[in-house]
Amino acid sequence: MIERRVYLAPEAREQARIVDAWWREHRPSAPELFVAELSSALTTLVSAPKAGTPYPHELTGVRRLLLRSTRYHVYYLVKDNDVMIVAIWSSVRGSGPALSGTVGL
Repeated sequence: MIERRVYLAPEAREQARIVDAWWREHRPSAPELFVAELSSALTTLVSAPKAGTPYPHELTGVRRLLLRSTRYHVYYLVKDNDVMIVAIWSSVRGSGPALSGTVGL
């Protein structure tokens, strides 16, 4: 079995922190939902890195995975045995995230 690392780029880590704080404040009936759904997505990407759909972008290989309940997308790249989350972005926004500043690819 391939050992795969899944990690968040600094920008994605900050986005996750902001979304989690917002979710906890504005969704008191399910304050843990975003963290639980993100955790489940990360677990999925360990075993099935191509679970998401390709996302057309100037950065080749970007994929995204929908967090259905919270309606956020996890944008990521697969390189060798690593999965790097490059953005966490609301699916209800009019456009996708700016990924061109992502480093470490």
